Amino acid sequence: MLGAARSPVSRDWDNDCRETGNMIRPLDEFLRDIDLADWTLSSSATDYPENWNIPPHTHDKHQLIYAIEGVMVVHAALNQWTVPPSRGIWMPRGEVHAIRCVGAVKMRSVFVQADPRLELPQETCAVSVSSLLSELIKVSVGIRHPHAPNSRDARVLRLILDELEVLPTLPLNLPQPTEPRLRRICAALQAHPGDPSTLADWSARLGQDEKTIQRLFRRDTGMTFGQWRQQARLLLALERIALGEKIIDVAGALGYDSPSAFSAMFRKHFGRTPSQFFR
Repeated sequence: MLGAARSPVSRDWDNDCRETGNMIRPLDEFLRDIDLADWTLSSSATDYPENWNIPPHTHDKHQLIYAIEGVMVVHAALNQWTVPPSRGIWMPRGEVHAIRCVGAVKMRSVFVQADPRLELPQETCAVSVSSLLSELIKVSVGIRHPHAPNSRDARVLRLILDELEVLPTLPLNLPQPTEPRLRRICAALQAHPGDPSTLADWSARLGQDEKTIQRLFRRDTGMTFGQWRQQARLLLALERIALGEKIIDVAGALGYDSPSAFSAMFRKHFGRTPSQFFR
C-alpha cells in the first residue's frame, strides 16, 4: 500500500475485540479470517486516510464495498467504478479487485457467504445503498458471532440479506480497453479530461481511419468515443465534487462551456443534479 499521513483504523469485526483507533491487521490475515469464518453475513468498518490504496486481492465471500464518507475508485478486470457516498460496489466472490481512496474514506463492508438460495447479483456492479440499508450496516458492525437465531442481531442480519437481494444498479463504471491504440487515447482523456480533441484529431495523430477507431471503441468498451469520454468526465466530476470543489471549477476543468451545461449533462446521465446526487 502507498504511504499515508496516518494508518487506517478498524472497528469491531466478528469476534475481534479491536477498539476504535487500533491498527488494522495485514490485509492477507484479515481476509483469511473472513474466508475461514462459517457465518452467513458479517460486517467490518475501516477508516482510511486520503489517497490510500488497497492492492489487488480476492476472497471467497461476496462483498458489498460501501463508504459512509468519502469516494472510492474500484478496479476489477477491465472495469473501473467511481463510488461516492450512498453508493456501493457489489463484488462477487473470487473477483480480483483493488481500491483507491479519494480523500479520507470511512469504509463499511458487508461480507456474505455464497449460497445459491440467495438471489444476489452475479456480476460486479455499482449499486444504490438506501438509508435503511446504510443504518443496518452501521448497526451490524457491532454484531458478534455466534448469536441466538431469533435475537435482534439475527433479525438485523436477515434484513440486510433481504435488502442485498433488491439492490438497484447504477451506471458508475468506465470500461477499460485492451487495444493499445485505444489505451493511449483513454489514458490521455483521463489525464487531461478537458482536452477538446475530436475523433478526427485522434485519427490524424494515430494514422487510423475514424471508422476503425470508432469500431474498436464499440468492440472493446461497448461505447462510442464520445460516450466513453463523457463517462470518464462525469466520473471524474464525482471525485472532485466529493472533495469539495466548486461546480464552476469542475465544469471548466472538464471542458464544459458553463456550469449549467455541465449540470444539465450530469442530470441527464444520473437523473439528478450534482447537489442532489450527494445528499
